[in-house]
Amino acid sequence: MTFVFPPAPAAAVPVVGSEQQFAVRRIYCVGRNYEAHAREMGHDPDREPPFFFCKPADAVVYAATGETANFPYPSQSQDVHYEMEMVVAIGKQGKDISVESALDHVYGYALGLDMTRRDLQAQMKKMGRPWDIAKGFDYSAPLGPIYPVSAVGHPSEGAIWLKVNGVDRQRSDISQLIWSVPETIAYLSTLFELFPGDLIYSGTPEGVGPIVRGDLMVGGVQGLGEITVKIS
Repeated sequence: MTFVFPPAPAAAVPVVGSEQQFAVRRIYCVGRNYEAHAREMGHDPDREPPFFFCKPADAVVYAATGETANFPYPSQSQDVHYEMEMVVAIGKQGKDISVESALDHVYGYALGLDMTRRDLQAQMKKMGRPWDIAKGFDYSAPLGPIYPVSAVGHPSEGAIWLKVNGVDRQRSDISQLIWSVPETIAYLSTLFELFPGDLIYSGTPEGVGPIVRGDLMVGGVQGLGEITVKIS
């Protein structure tokens, strides 16, 4: 097989404790999946069906443990926000997956940031247009290494937090997810067939806010280490 242009290299991040890489296929993100965050965004936190948006795989910015990744402040925005999240890495194909078997499809977990052009998101909402330019822009998905289930199990509780310049901005517990990881996987699989390499950003807690050039973000989830990202 020949191509008009050489295919772009696959987006990939390392697997903790292995020399292998986890190739990213698709990135799905769950919107408003913590009650307090839903309230701070002006929405009722009642347990309505989850909703999703996507980021391109090449939006991944790898943030190695113990190192500082770079996030270039995007153009066309004056109000870019951080959203700290636990990321679920899919390792088994499935469609219409049951809640009871959903965790069988998980390869591992990671730390991620859903970076958002909040001003453009608000503008798109007001105009009734898609959020793509607010959520799927270049470098919008900082991501740490994948921790395999064999090493960390299936985290269902534990602190999730983010500091900006050493000051607490987000702090909650992943047990506060409105839709648990198994429920999210089951519902998402009724909309899309899931494949190995898919990532699910599971939602962010309250405390989202703006960053500016020069800021340093450090976040984590209990048992999954830390992620450090500098704004340039």
